[in-house]
Amino acid sequence: MNQPIQLSLEKQFHIKSFEAQVDRMTLEQAQDFLKQIYKQMIIKELMYQDFLKHQWGLEPGHEFK
Repeated sequence: MNQPIQLSLEKQFHIKSFEAQVDRMTLEQAQDFLKQIYKQMIIKELMYQDFLKHQWGLEPGHEFK
């Protein structure tokens, strides 16, 4: 995983669009937005962890077959 990730043209466009959106925000708006994004990242991470635990059978009380 030492290779840099290549983003598609579409993803690069989304990033530029996001940057322009943030540049138009006031400091207070940007701070609120950053807080919301961080909360969403944490929730997404927990959802991935729960999904992987379920897929790999790592939930408490799960017996391996």
